[in-house]
Amino acid sequence: MSKIRAAITGVHGYVPDYVLSNKELETMVDTNDEWIFSRTGIKERRILKDKTLAASDMGVKMVEGLLEKTNTKPEEIEMLLCATITPDMVFPDTANTISDKIGAKNSFGYDINAACSGFLYALNTGAKFIETGTYKKVVIVGLDVMSSIIDYSDRATCVIFGDGGGAVMLEPTTDGTGIQDSILRSNGHGRHFLHMKAGGSLKPTTMDTVAAREHYVYQEGRTVFKHAVSGMTSAVADLFAQNQLEEKDIDWLVPHQANKRIIDVVAGQLDFPMEKVMVNIHKYGNTTAGTLPLCLWDWEDKLKKGDKIVLTAFGGGFTWGATYLIWS
Repeated sequence: MSKIRAAITGVHGYVPDYVLSNKELETMVDTNDEWIFSRTGIKERRILKDKTLAASDMGVKMVEGLLEKTNTKPEEIEMLLCATITPDMVFPDTANTISDKIGAKNSFGYDINAACSGFLYALNTGAKFIETGTYKKVVIVGLDVMSSIIDYSDRATCVIFGDGGGAVMLEPTTDGTGIQDSILRSNGHGRHFLHMKAGGSLKPTTMDTVAAREHYVYQEGRTVFKHAVSGMTSAVADLFAQNQLEEKDIDWLVPHQANKRIIDVVAGQLDFPMEKVMVNIHKYGNTTAGTLPLCLWDWEDKLKKGDKIVLTAFGGGFTWGATYLIWS
């Protein structure tokens, strides 16, 4: 009997309509288009401007588009996982809110918080439910409304992040395609360098924490840059060694869209030519858990069955990893 693997049978992305350009950011902080682009590779990012909407509303757009493309009814979804660090509320889970809003009344699910690696973690979690035969239709959503936790007076962070994400459908296959292997890692020491200071049980929300602007992303850029490069490079290298792969065997490298300079260094250290590296950070910025599915959605028309793809990400925590899949 052929091994059951989890295959991505559909992908759909969504970004808000509002475009926050580098030119507009020049009116908000001491910066300019050349400074931003040379350091990040970003020209613009999308922002969810309607304050009556939240992460789940973006998720609904992603999943509804995915269901239409895969000819799937909401009640056929058996599991829905949502990777995000910007849920609608601390609880309940945004995954269950999305399921309710789309009418997925038979789905079981929950949120996964692993920052920028969240989609990768959720993808592999969902894959195990497919591989064991527990479920046959699993939806993985990766999204973030980063504008809700960004300080737009902080030049170091406000130029980087945007809102958006995507969703994929996982279904069982025995034709050899699908998710082949993964390497997932974490190191809690990284929490010191990339985090949000207040809002959790360590430092609950108070008037003082709000006044001190402690509910925004805090990042030590140089430290994060160094660890992101080493984390993604080592994860992909270990994945290659574990599967007897070389760069020439892979059709596409899909890196987390954190910073174009990080992407360039990782690709260079792995000897990947840039024409085989998916990049869309110039259009969307860093959408955290949303970058990997957004890349797959952007490049969907260039992908063909049998393409060998490596996804890799690095996020706050620190969290990182890489997944090898064959496109279905």
